[in-house]
Amino acid sequence: MKTFSLNTFQEQVDDVLIRHRSILDILTKLQESNAKMNRAVAKSATSCGCITLHVKKQEILEEVSYSELKGYMSDHTSGALCDVCREKVEQEIATNLFYVSALCNLFNINVEGVLQNHQGQLKTLGKYGLL
Repeated sequence: MKTFSLNTFQEQVDDVLIRHRSILDILTKLQESNAKMNRAVAKSATSCGCITLHVKKQEILEEVSYSELKGYMSDHTSGALCDVCREKVEQEIATNLFYVSALCNLFNINVEGVLQNHQGQLKTLGKYGLL
């Protein structure tokens, strides 16, 4: 089995993207794919019910240090994606990554290089490098 490579994926995106090569096409398709990804997660809660949302204000205790804060934060979900919902969410994430790669191709930006640089920042700044 061939090893996966972000560079190879980015090259494949460049090869297969024919109709939507315009910056406006790429940006709007990226926005559309992001909305579909969000919708797939929402439908997992509202239509399927495999996950449940428990959204509320995050309570930040003053006596907890910043480095310990992660253990006190909630992701506001319970349950797990069922196989059908997981497949849909994964499909929408893949489409989103496709259009991110297309945007990178348009500006001659290497996806793997971007991620390596960001990983370096994460290593240097750690949890203090807020996004």
